[in-house]
Amino acid sequence: MEALYHQTNKQIQEVQSYMGNLERTDRQSVHLLENELQARTDQIFNHLERLEILASKEPPNRRQNAKLRVDQLKYDVQHLRTALQNFQQRRYAREAQDRDREELMSRTFTTNDADTSIPIDETLQLNSNLQNAHRGMDDLLGSGSSMLNGIRDQRSTLKGTHKKMLDVANMLGLSNTVMRLIERRAPRISSSWLEACC
Repeated sequence: MEALYHQTNKQIQEVQSYMGNLERTDRQSVHLLENELQARTDQIFNHLERLEILASKEPPNRRQNAKLRVDQLKYDVQHLRTALQNFQQRRYAREAQDRDREELMSRTFTTNDADTSIPIDETLQLNSNLQNAHRGMDDLLGSGSSMLNGIRDQRSTLKGTHKKMLDVANMLGLSNTVMRLIERRAPRISSSWLEACC
C-alpha cells in the first residue's frame, strides 16, 4: 500500500505543477494539456479506488490512519479536478467573448435608407450573448463559493479528528499513570495481606 500511496501522491504533485502551466500555455496547446491533465486525474482516481480497498485490509490499529491518508488524497484530487473545470469554463467564456467581439467588429453598419429598418434580431442576439456572459460569471462565482464551503467542511472534519486524537492520547496517558500507581501499591498490599493472614 505504501508504494501505491507514494506513487499516487507524486502523480498529484505532478498534476499540480502542470496546473500552474495552464495559464501560460498558448491557445493551440492548451487543449492538449487539458486532455493530459484529465487523463492523469482519471488515472489517480483509479489508484485511489485501489488504495481504499487496501486501506480496508490494513490491520485494525493502522486502518483509520490509512483511510484518513486516502481521504486526504481524494480531497486533493477533487480540488484539482474542480480547478481544471473552472479553468475550462473561464476559457470557454473568454473564447465566446472573443467570438462575439470579432463578430461585432466585423459587422458593417450602413446609413438608413428611405424606409428605416431596425435590426431587432441582431440586438436580441447581442442581448442573449450578454445574458450568457452574466450567467457564466454567476456559475464561476457559484463554483468558487462551493469550493470555499468544501474547504470549511474539511477544516471542521480535521478539527474533529484532531480532538479525537488528543482524547485518545490523554486516555493513554491516564491509563499509564493508573498502571504505575497499581504497580507501586501491589507490593504493599500483598505484604499487608500476608501479615494479616499469618
